[in-house]
Amino acid sequence: MTNQLEALRQFTTVVADTGDFEAMKAHRPTDATTNPSLILKAVQKDAYRPLLERTVADHPGAPVQELVDRLLVAFGREILQIVPGRVSTEVDARLSFDTQATIIRARQIIELYRLAGISRDRVLIKIASTWEGIQAAKALQAEGIACNLTLLFSLTQAVACAQAKVQLISPFVGRIYDWYKKSAGPDWDEVANAGANDPGVKSVRNIYRYYKAYGIPTEIMGASFRNIDQIRALAGCDLLTISPDLLAELAQSTEPLTRQLDPVKAVQNPPEQIQMDEVKFRTSLNMDAMASDKLAEGIRIFAADAAKLDALIEQLRAGVPANTV
Repeated sequence: MTNQLEALRQFTTVVADTGDFEAMKAHRPTDATTNPSLILKAVQKDAYRPLLERTVADHPGAPVQELVDRLLVAFGREILQIVPGRVSTEVDARLSFDTQATIIRARQIIELYRLAGISRDRVLIKIASTWEGIQAAKALQAEGIACNLTLLFSLTQAVACAQAKVQLISPFVGRIYDWYKKSAGPDWDEVANAGANDPGVKSVRNIYRYYKAYGIPTEIMGASFRNIDQIRALAGCDLLTISPDLLAELAQSTEPLTRQLDPVKAVQNPPEQIQMDEVKFRTSLNMDAMASDKLAEGIRIFAADAAKLDALIEQLRAGVPANTV
C-alpha cells in the first residue's frame, strides 16, 4: 500500500529541510534546503564536526566570512551526492538589507561551487525576501544564478519576487501559523484553524492561485511546517520542503492523500493582478503586521545563528576543540 510520502511525490517535488545527510538518504528527496540554523546544529554533532574542522584546517589564513561560505559549500557538495536535484545555500542573513553585498556574496558561493566541480544549475542561492534581497536576486537571475527567496510571508513579497523573475520562493507556513496562534491567545481554536483553514496554508494557496492564474514560472516551495495536516492541505504545490520528522510521519501513514492544489482550477477565477514597486512593497509589508513581524524576526534568528557559527570557527582556529565550544 502506498504511503502518504509516496503519494505526495506524484504531484509535488519533495525537498528535505535538513543538514542531516542520513535523514536525506532515508527519505530520498529530490532537492534539499539548508539555513544557518540547520548548519549550526549539524556541525555540533559528532558525525558532521569533521567537515567544520577540515574546512578551518585547510584554509588557516582565510577570513571568517570565507570559511563560512566554504563550510556551506562543503555541506552542499555532500548533499548533492545524495539528492539528484538542487541544494539551496543561504547568503548571510546579516546582508539582508544590502543589495550589492548580497550579490557579491552570492557570486562567491557560486564560484566556490564551481571550484568544487558543481555547476550552478544544481545550486539555489537563498536570500531573505526583503526589498533589497529581491533586487539582488533580480540581478543574480539575470546573470544565470538561480535564487530561492526565503522568509516569505505575504503575497506582497511573492509578487515582487515574480516581477524579479526569481527561480523559486519559500513561503513559511508554520511561522505564519505561529503568529496567528500567538496573536489569538486563549481564543485560538485549533480545530477551526486546521487544514485548509490554517492561516499559513491559506497564504500559500493564495500565492499559488495568483502565480498559476498569471502564468508566473517562479516555483513555489511551501516551507516551515508544524504538522503533516499543513502538508496534506498543500499537496500539489510545486515543491514542499519538509523536516525529517515530518517526512517520517508521512512515510508511516497509509491514509489516502488527494491533490489539493491544481493549476487548472487555479486559473478559473483569477485574482486582481498587482503591479509592485518599492513604495507599494514597503507600504503593503508595513501594513501587514504578521508578515513584517515574521520577516524581521526570521532575519534576527538567522543572523544570530550566523554569528554563532562565526564564533565557533574563530574558537576552532584559536585551537579550542569543537566539542568544547
